[in-house]
Amino acid sequence: MKKKFKCEIDCANCAAKVEEAIRKIDGVTDAKVNFMLQKFTLEAEDDRFDAILKEAIETGKKIEPDFSVEV
Repeated sequence: MKKKFKCEIDCANCAAKVEEAIRKIDGVTDAKVNFMLQKFTLEAEDDRFDAILKEAIETGKKIEPDFSVEV
């Protein structure tokens, strides 16, 4: 499953770090954090998507406390 969300992140470097960390989560097929468009795209296993999304948001906040996603 692939879904796009509006997100808030402060800089391109932070977006790259968050994206890299989210891609390492088990079950994530792909993740993109676009600083310019303030968009977060997550592609993950269908049956665990909600749990993976929650973990992805928590991971992003650990790296960049200002990272937020409108679900």
